[in-house]
Amino acid sequence: MSDLPRKAVTRTAKLAALPLGIAGRATWGLGKRIVGESAEIVGRELQQRTAEQLFKVLGELKGGAMKFGQALSVFESALPEEVAGPYRAALTKLQEAAPPMPTRTVHAVLAERLGEDWAELFLKFDDKPAAAASIGQVHRAVWHDGREVAVKVQYPGAGEALLSDLNQLSRFARLLGPLIPGMDIKPLITELRDRVSEELDYELEAQAQQAHAEEFEGDPDVLVPAVVHQCDQILVTEWIDGVPLSEVIAGGTPEQRNRAGQLLSRFLFSGPARTGLLHADPHPGNFRLVPGGPDGEDDWRLGVLDFGTVDRLSGGLPEPIGASLRMTLDGEADAVYELLREEGFIKESIDLEPDAVLDYLLPIIEPALVDEFTFTRDWMRSQAARIADPRSPAYQLGRQLNLPPAYLLIHRVTLSTIGVLCQLGATVRLREELEGWLPGFVLDEGLEVEESVAEA
Repeated sequence: MSDLPRKAVTRTAKLAALPLGIAGRATWGLGKRIVGESAEIVGRELQQRTAEQLFKVLGELKGGAMKFGQALSVFESALPEEVAGPYRAALTKLQEAAPPMPTRTVHAVLAERLGEDWAELFLKFDDKPAAAASIGQVHRAVWHDGREVAVKVQYPGAGEALLSDLNQLSRFARLLGPLIPGMDIKPLITELRDRVSEELDYELEAQAQQAHAEEFEGDPDVLVPAVVHQCDQILVTEWIDGVPLSEVIAGGTPEQRNRAGQLLSRFLFSGPARTGLLHADPHPGNFRLVPGGPDGEDDWRLGVLDFGTVDRLSGGLPEPIGASLRMTLDGEADAVYELLREEGFIKESIDLEPDAVLDYLLPIIEPALVDEFTFTRDWMRSQAARIADPRSPAYQLGRQLNLPPAYLLIHRVTLSTIGVLCQLGATVRLREELEGWLPGFVLDEGLEVEESVAEA
């Protein structure tokens, strides 16, 4: 019997305590307001106390609770420093570790899936996990042909735990809403829940990882470990060493931060163009800085792990994203408005001012306006505050926009990557990556000539 089902009652109790704690703190906050303390100060204290409890609970659990915590963690840079500071260390820990399975459980899964003589497949197998995530943990080993490998073992009962946690979290998503300014928590939980079956399928993950490994083989900037063996609940891939991105965030050099940020941006846009797949789990635990970039051992490549969640984009990222971004940069308010309406971002029943839509979008795409942009927590907070303040015109306009289902995962991955860039404090040539990889961002020369003739 697995640890996850055995501890189901404890898990449920811990998650159930979250809304009770939030409600209690709300009452405490009301009391402080009554005795005259400022709404802003009380609100921040509430936010900090709620966040501390939330990440403490999520950090103790695997399954959907941890998955949700990892998804939230990349938005930490949007929080006020006095709120984010006290639990940033807990978030970093959440990105890299979770309580491990007992050795006997690991061996039982290996015997069931690889056969009773599973140990003969390895020259060496480390029983202590090297990393743990939401649905499985990774052991370092040496394959029978001498290759160093990472062996991902899925937790028994992981699917049930994922669904149970996410269903429970969705029931009080509204109470968690104020944690991340400008972010709607419920669609995030719904999307995570909808992708449970895909994430549990190690065959799909192996296919996505191998497609990336083959496409990026020999690449000077990106390293994806090849798949060595796969079966139900077990995935064996080549091992890669490197500096986890969480460590770069915590104490990396400016050179490491900037290199990591540039490569993360490059992978975000080049991956779909080159493989037709979007790596959709961009939290820092899934990336490494690996020595040995184009300038030798003192340079770095980006090691990419965990392809359990991908978006399948046969033609790369949708061309309307690049086209609308280009037209926004050029100030073409009417053209942007029409394209957004065609794609379903503005419903037929809604009428907005094109110039107001342009004003809403321009601050968000500020990094693409310049050749080089430094992503900071302050910039992220200013964007979050702008669209989260009910008194702001941006807030009112944002509530009238729609996010079509086809763009939901792309939107979250992009926002998550920006969150990581802000945690890194990286200076990135983002426009260079957009011009190189984003369909529609650079106007086709033939089309440009046709438009010029039409205007003449």
